[in-house]
Amino acid sequence: MNPRLQALQAYPFEKLRALLGSSDSSLPHIPLSIGEPRHAAPSFVAERLCAEIGGLSSYPTTKGLPALRTSIANWATTRFSLNNLDPEHQVLPVNGTREALFAFAQAVVSPSDDALVFSPNPFYQIYEGAALLAGAQPCFLPCRADNGFIPDYDAVPAELWQRCQLLYLCTPGNPSGAVCDLETLKKLIALADKYDFVIASDECYSELYFDEEAPPPGLLQACAELGRDDYRRCVVFHSLSKRSNLPGLRSGFVAGDAEILADFLLYRTYHGCAMPVQTQLASAAAWADETHVRANRDLYRLKFAQVLAELDGCLDVSQPDASFYLWAKTPIADEDFARGLFKQFNVTVLPGSYLSREVDGENPGYGYVRMALVAELDNCLEAARRIKNYVTSLASLTP
Repeated sequence: MNPRLQALQAYPFEKLRALLGSSDSSLPHIPLSIGEPRHAAPSFVAERLCAEIGGLSSYPTTKGLPALRTSIANWATTRFSLNNLDPEHQVLPVNGTREALFAFAQAVVSPSDDALVFSPNPFYQIYEGAALLAGAQPCFLPCRADNGFIPDYDAVPAELWQRCQLLYLCTPGNPSGAVCDLETLKKLIALADKYDFVIASDECYSELYFDEEAPPPGLLQACAELGRDDYRRCVVFHSLSKRSNLPGLRSGFVAGDAEILADFLLYRTYHGCAMPVQTQLASAAAWADETHVRANRDLYRLKFAQVLAELDGCLDVSQPDASFYLWAKTPIADEDFARGLFKQFNVTVLPGSYLSREVDGENPGYGYVRMALVAELDNCLEAARRIKNYVTSLASLTP
């Protein structure tokens, strides 16, 4: 077996199952632990999928259909105010961002004892596994409240930047929902030029925001403002899972530097991960429509407003810049909070320490829990009321 597999840690949800056991409550279970969109998928996508079922008789190409790549390029160009995005060379469809984020490191990283892959901390665990199995070491950059839950890139010493081969960004962030501004993105592009590393920006939450006049910026947008229409050293990852409530479609894309994508396409050709034809055509329809995306944001906007009003004064928590998560500070240890909430009120939340790694004696996720507001409004409000009752019960125990 590949010895690097032994370096992989248990996934957060495995740890959560082991922590929780069974609930003592008779209340119906409300899961806020997993970020699986539960809003209705757009009906026109399902209709297109069924209409194109004849695609089952054809082998799909790894590069994807021109119609899909063009739909993606048109969407990204409009959304991020790009000067140009070439669908032939700068766009590649993928079966969801999870597999693409993992596979990307395998194609980009040159394995060595000194190779580093930078990741935010807390983080999406795929980044760590991708680094380890690519033959590099993950280097975790803490995301603290005092820096808006964005890593302090100025604090990273030059000797670490010199060893960096790949920098994973997550903007809007998982779990905090923090958005990396354009000036920070431009600074990172300059660092990539100076130290010769690749930036992989995971932007799968980019369409879940609250202010219609201020959508989160993206890495390619920063490139465009710098006049870098070749997007050199920069690649972004987007998905229909969150944007369009289509997690089961397993459809996303990678876009950016054409030279990098050419090598990534070569890797993926051997990887055997072409998207089915009917999925591609249904995806092209989804990327071409914004009406359902705006309606989805309206649902989240209402949900966050009402849940935060219910939790007001109960927990140290506020509306994120974007995404569908609340990143709440807990009055007791995060594991104890999650266990007690489940035992007494049958609500699951994810301990922040399960999303982080301890570095130099600090786990930046400790003392937080992630709540995914993905269920219907009534369930989220009921969960908020139970959480408030739980926190009140904790306060009554304090001497």
